[in-house]
Formats: sequence, structure tokens, C-alpha cells
Amino acid sequence: MDLNKIPQIKHTNSNNFFLLAGPCAIEGEEMAMRIAEKVVAITDKLEIPYVFKGSFKKANRSRIDSFTGIGDEKALKILKKVSETFGVPTVTDIHEISDAALAAEYVDILQIPAFLVRQTDLVVAAAETGKTVNLKKGQFMSPESMKHAVQKVKDSGNEQAIITDRGTMFGYQDMIVDFRGIPTMKQYAPVVLDVTHSLQQPNQTSGVTGGRPDMIETIARAGVVTGVDGLFMETHFDPANAKSDGANMLHLDYLEKLLSNLVAIRKTVNAL
Repeated sequence: MDLNKIPQIKHTNSNNFFLLAGPCAIEGEEMAMRIAEKVVAITDKLEIPYVFKGSFKKANRSRIDSFTGIGDEKALKILKKVSETFGVPTVTDIHEISDAALAAEYVDILQIPAFLVRQTDLVVAAAETGKTVNLKKGQFMSPESMKHAVQKVKDSGNEQAIITDRGTMFGYQDMIVDFRGIPTMKQYAPVVLDVTHSLQQPNQTSGVTGGRPDMIETIARAGVVTGVDGLFMETHFDPANAKSDGANMLHLDYLEKLLSNLVAIRKTVNAL
């Protein structure tokens, strides 16, 4: 797969995977800058091309009293400051057609949430901004069906599409990753494995999504061995008190060791 079609991702080491990582949601400037500084230092050291991830708002919440954001433009300006301060591209998810043009003024990659990836008007609006479009595979969709989502981007005059697998529903309250889908989807676009969302345990009776962060390294290792182009993971210096998705996020203190192990695995796989 030609990763040169994604100009925002600078491959200092073309043999490595790239990384999309950051907090689930932008909770404030200090937390975003703190996380970005740490991840940039780690990825620079390990020669991992890096994109800072952060949601400027959260629209798909289980309960009406769940945290949704600090204000759209306020959060987007923080994402832009992260990019300008650390010299890295940024990605955020959009939920409405009007979000596309707004977010495109501040970030480099627009992400379509898994629940919305079949929404043609939303995908087209993102594609028409000219930004790279990260298509999260629906939990209810087959790997083969993602070729149609990619084609919507291309038919809108944009060749810059990424597919991100974030797991498939397994019953009502669990997710699994079918690694057979990775080589299938690589026929259509570069493929990213969303490690942390794949370990969610949704639809809990409390209305707060659970997770299995203890399995993060297991899933990430398997993804690297299977040949993913990139990894996606949410990380925070205090997951227990994060305002969104804390149950399945990686503690920031564990990131360097995890990525070091994954880079070593990638080198071994490349040597085979």
C-alpha cells in the first residue's frame, strides 16, 4: 500500500508502523499538551511517524449526562496548538456534515466514527475538504464492505483514505478483532488497528462503557504481526479520571515500553 497517498504522515522510517494516539477527548489545553509532549518524545526516539489524536467533541455518548466537550472551537484551537507546538499532524472525529469544514480549518485528518461510516453525506463532506479521511470500520460491518466507504472518498475526488478496524460486536457487551480482515482491507487503503476501542465492553447496564486495558499489548502485538500499516490507541496520564473512555485507555506511563516491544516485533516481521 502506497502510504505516500497520506501526505500528513511523514515516514522517517518507512519500515515502521505509524501511530495515531492521544486522549479520547480534549479536556483542556494543559492535559492535551502534556500528553502530546510525552508521546512526541517517545515516537521521535523510536522513529515512529506520529499523529496526535483527540476528539473535539463527543456526540455518541451512552447517557445524556456524559461529558461531551469543552466547546467546539476551543477544543479545535487546542488541537491546532498541539500541531504547531510539536510539529505533528492531528486527527479528530466529526459527527455532522457541518463539522467537516469547521474541523478541516484546524486539523490534518478527519475521522468518521464507526457508527457513522455508512452515512454517505458525512463521508463525502469530509472527502471534499481535501483532508485525509480516516474511516472507522463499523462494529457491524464486514471487512469487504469497507471498500464501498473508501470508494465514496475516491469518488469525491480524494485519494487520501485510511481504514481503521476497531473491533466487531461479539454479543451485546463485548468486542473481538478478526485479524483476517486486515489483509482484506489493505487491498482498499492503508489499514490501522484501533487497539483500545477494540477492547471496549459496551452497553453496560450502568450506561458507562467498560474495557479490558490489560489486553492492549496482546491485541497490538497481533496487529503488528498481521501487517497493519498503523496503530491507534488512546492514552492518558490518569485514565481512571479521564472524562471519556477511561476504562479501556492505556496509561501514558506504559506507552514507551509497549511501543518499544512493538517496534522490535515489526523489525522481526520485516526480516522474515
